[in-house]
Amino acid sequence: MKKVFVVALVLLAMAMGAAQAQNSVFKINVLSPVVRTGSVFYEQAISQDKSLQLGLFYTGFRVDETKFRGYGITPEYRQYLSTGKTAPEGFYVAPFLRFQSLNLEVDESDWYDEETGEYQDIKAKASLNTVGGGLLIGRQWIFKERFVLDTFFGPSYNAGSVKVESGEEDMFNAEALAGFGIRTGVSFGIRF
Repeated sequence: MKKVFVVALVLLAMAMGAAQAQNSVFKINVLSPVVRTGSVFYEQAISQDKSLQLGLFYTGFRVDETKFRGYGITPEYRQYLSTGKTAPEGFYVAPFLRFQSLNLEVDESDWYDEETGEYQDIKAKASLNTVGGGLLIGRQWIFKERFVLDTFFGPSYNAGSVKVESGEEDMFNAEALAGFGIRTGVSFGIRF
């Protein structure tokens, strides 16, 4: 019993020390449901003005006849620029990478085939894997030492290839996820 008490006391002391440091943040992007995506982030301060963040998302949306469904991972390095504040609070710049793995599907009963001049029933499947990156600028606020608001905006670039399982590559509208774009968001979270 005495050993259990000592172990519990040590674990409690470690938890209190970690809670006082409050160098970790868990956030949810509240703008991502607008584009039928759910995204979460975990940020860990690694020094007074630097942090690392890992973002995960799952998405399912449609562009024209193409249905997209899959996930992505976004590792990010943040350099905080605000004087008088320590990471994870203040203005920051953040280079990031993004890896996406998506399944594409076209299920159209009235696909027009230009070669034959007829409408056909089409069921086509493919996968799209992209690699990209970009640079964000942002500002993160901490309220009451616990609640976090993070706003960010910046350019991004993605490149990838479509691997067709059935159908033809020109049937899939994958251009929406390739090339230059904008990454933006507003995240709310908890600091611990």
